[in-house]
Amino acid sequence: MSKKVIVITGASSGFGALTAHALAKAGHTVYAGIREAKGRNAAQVAAAAAFTSENGVDLRTVELDVTSDASVDAGIAAVIAAHGRIDTIIHNAGHMSFGPAEAFTPEQFAELYDINVLSTQRVNRAVLPHMRKEGKGLVVWISSSSTRGGTPPYLSPYFAAKAAMDSLAVSYASELSRWGIETAIIVPGAFTKGTNHFAHSGAPADKARAAEYDNGPYAGIPDQALKGLASLEPADADAASVATAIVDVVDMPFGTRPFRTHIDPSEDGAEIVNGVADRVRAELFRRIGLEDLLWPIVRG
Repeated sequence: MSKKVIVITGASSGFGALTAHALAKAGHTVYAGIREAKGRNAAQVAAAAAFTSENGVDLRTVELDVTSDASVDAGIAAVIAAHGRIDTIIHNAGHMSFGPAEAFTPEQFAELYDINVLSTQRVNRAVLPHMRKEGKGLVVWISSSSTRGGTPPYLSPYFAAKAAMDSLAVSYASELSRWGIETAIIVPGAFTKGTNHFAHSGAPADKARAAEYDNGPYAGIPDQALKGLASLEPADADAASVATAIVDVVDMPFGTRPFRTHIDPSEDGAEIVNGVADRVRAELFRRIGLEDLLWPIVRG
């Protein structure tokens, strides 16, 4: 295994923090992207420093607010200045919301889209020129089984945003392969423990509209949906398994990494649907004479 310089967005908690720890323990130089590092997330920065000291690893933090062009550009520039390269970027930043779709304002949908989708575009525009210059790199996208698996109600803004991000990842994959840059899409299921997704989820701004659902024919649906999701999750489901899967993918030799890796203890069906969709994509590329774009090439 070669030591890589890795940047992870949204790494203050959840999958991001777990992955940062696991990759650092695997021997890589890891930058945990954290917004408001000197403000509300100062404790997470201190925790990362303590983890580094206690484990003798190379885990660092970098101020990275993925909703800000200036913050992204500055954060990526700082990593490049320190190492001259970024080998792997992991798009992990995201936010969830819970409630009836109608009760969310258009502005709330746009905010979720900004955090979950536009953030990846900001980061890509900052990182990819360096990877293309090097003729190699790995882009890891943390998707969700909700993009194609069973989708319970009341999570529509998040589901729509993650589906858009997954679609963007698929498009980027074929546009980066000839530059020698690989794409890996990680597809976690609905882990209800071990992350802050559900605990910190946003709520509809239109409380009156939400109340019409709460007191109408959909009364009780929120509790039923959340309890139902939790009941599908095996007792031994561990969010850290997502971090382990990411480490495994990062450490694989160039050209051998799977396009998608599913970690879904609840088995909501996403792996089946994604399998069909990815085969259809591959067949279309073959029919139009662009089959080579499905695999990265070695450059330099």
